Amino acid sequence: MAKAVSMRTPWWAWTWPPLAWAVLLVKMVAGGGGIIAAAAGVVLIATVFAAVYHAEVVAHRIGEPFGTLVLAVSVTVIEVALIVSVMIGAPADKAALARDTVFAAVMIACNGIVGLCLLVGGIRHHEQGFQVQGAGAALAVLAALTTLSLILPNVTTAVSGPVFSTPQLVFAAIVSLLLYCAFVFVQTVRHRDYFLPVAGKTAKAHAPPPPNATAWISAGLLLVALVGVVALAKALTPTLERGIDLVGVPKAFVGVVIALLVLLPEGLAAVRAAHANKLQNSLNLALGSALASIALTIPAVAAVSIALAQPLELGLDAKEEVLLLLTVFVSVITLSTGRTTVLQGIVHLVIFVTFLFLALQP
Repeated sequence: MAKAVSMRTPWWAWTWPPLAWAVLLVKMVAGGGGIIAAAAGVVLIATVFAAVYHAEVVAHRIGEPFGTLVLAVSVTVIEVALIVSVMIGAPADKAALARDTVFAAVMIACNGIVGLCLLVGGIRHHEQGFQVQGAGAALAVLAALTTLSLILPNVTTAVSGPVFSTPQLVFAAIVSLLLYCAFVFVQTVRHRDYFLPVAGKTAKAHAPPPPNATAWISAGLLLVALVGVVALAKALTPTLERGIDLVGVPKAFVGVVIALLVLLPEGLAAVRAAHANKLQNSLNLALGSALASIALTIPAVAAVSIALAQPLELGLDAKEEVLLLLTVFVSVITLSTGRTTVLQGIVHLVIFVTFLFLALQP
């Protein structure tokens, strides 16, 4: 992260966020033709890279673990906004979108991002260390959140199907927020040292923090970039759905694509941190993203479902439950020693590839 932060902001970090809004305006006026859709896709990816840069500037200014927390929460808020907007637009067809997206976010963060970070860091540095206490705390909250939100609906009896009754949904929303607030309190106040890089082998280059003015400008551009990403993603959703129908991919894969798009900035930042021998930062980003995705999405979609009387399916099917339990089990083993190698990265990536394969071929 330090190498990415400089006193002079590169031109592309300034250019792509406003350009994303310009392309969005053109798409709204001229329609969603093939050329415009392709251009919007290119600009979307470029804007993601700009968001990563500005997030790193802000994170470097405010320090850990607040920096990774800012990126995790900001991206998750955008994810929630995207899910809710799609749900309101087509409530009957999107009853399971929140579940599919949240489950995909957990699998991407805990297997895709973590696995890639461990693999990249292991190849470059052979072994990397992190704080076991912080990882253990995050995994405990993650196990509770996923079980209470995504598995428990399948065994409750008040309403048939993978759904909660209204009182159960309210209870799940309150518990999700309570667990996440408790985790954030521990991460930032009570036991902040559990989430700081371990003493010893760290990145050798430490650039000075950027000035406050630069950090504020980057914070503003980060917001513009993130909102631009979600606006473009929402605008491209109909095109994506038509493409999915054309190739015969299950509609649940839309949730996977949404999760991939919104987690791309965090994933890139996490991999760059692991490459710079800052695995603790990578884990803070990956596990924090998974926690924020569940804890903030469930209350939001629950409120929309109750207020607008829209259907909401949260329970996973048997195949997804197996993948989730395997992910939690392997993560506990992987993050129990405080040291990682390429082997753990390969294991997590295999689980991630299995998830993608079964999403395409259920």
